[in-house]
Amino acid sequence: MQILLPRQTGEGEPIPQTWFEQLLKELTEQFGGVTSFLRTPGQGMWQSGRETERDNIAVVEVMTEVLVPEFWRSLRERLEKELSQEEIVIRAQQMILL
Repeated sequence: MQILLPRQTGEGEPIPQTWFEQLLKELTEQFGGVTSFLRTPGQGMWQSGRETERDNIAVVEVMTEVLVPEFWRSLRERLEKELSQEEIVIRAQQMILL
């Protein structure tokens, strides 16, 4: 599972490092581990009408054998509310261990 998180709230306020740390702790307790890319944020870009909008993002990854859509939907809704975002992307990717 991959969670794409903004580095700022919908109001433009920086999201505190402690907030990210709490989320990582929660996911670690739930799934036994987590990988995060917080220190070097990625940059998201998208078209909004005629303008290109930009956003610094952090990526959090969790590996799980069983996909429970209700859990991830609930988490997405909670994160959207906490961070004042219209949409948080949480996506599932199939992994084949080689």
